[in-house]
Amino acid sequence: GERAMACVVTAEGATLSADDILAWLDGRVVKWWMPDRIEFIEEVPKTSVGKFSKKTLRDRFSDVLVD
Repeated sequence: GERAMACVVTAEGATLSADDILAWLDGRVVKWWMPDRIEFIEEVPKTSVGKFSKKTLRDRFSDVLVD
């Protein structure tokens, strides 16, 4: 099955780590929603109508395997 992965765009000049994100999520989301991997990206890809392009992100990270 698929597991959650978070793609994060930070504000310019912000310092944020994967541990910071996981700590913030802890207690706010159920355990099985917690991402197994966090990737920092420059921008979220969009479709021609301006929606998030989940397909582009899936293609970009398709080689990422979580054991």
